[in-house]
Amino acid sequence: MPGGREVAVSLKEEVDLLRNIPLFSKVDPSKLKLLAFASERLTFAPGQELFRQGDSGDAAYIVIAGEAEVLVDAPGGPVAVARVGKNDLVGEIAILCDVPRTATVKALSNVVTLAISKDLFFQMVSEYPQFAIEVMRELAERLDRTTGQLREAVSAKARS
Repeated sequence: MPGGREVAVSLKEEVDLLRNIPLFSKVDPSKLKLLAFASERLTFAPGQELFRQGDSGDAAYIVIAGEAEVLVDAPGGPVAVARVGKNDLVGEIAILCDVPRTATVKALSNVVTLAISKDLFFQMVSEYPQFAIEVMRELAERLDRTTGQLREAVSAKARS
């Protein structure tokens, strides 16, 4: 995985971070401890890619600090379609659907993430229904936003 490993963070600090993320707020603290222990904290410098569109997905990333942009390849070059920041989850589509990465995510500032491997992510989804529900809720909200943006773009094009 790209990025640098951050050291000297206690397991308790990792669990506290996870507990404050809506996706994990209803997961039992003992399970959060397992997740924190099995995940890897990675840092990315401004301009560094967390992952690239088309790559295979080996992990999902929870943004702990910083901001990154989501870029999609287009005929005229990459197009920024979203920004992600603290407590956001990225990269889960590639591992959930077993498809190549659907976008590139690039750090805009120093970004600290918690990388959750594909195996661990699936373990969390299968063992903790509340986690699976929160992932579905997040994906549904993104789909709703994207559909709204498409509606606006089509409407604007029709007016011009």
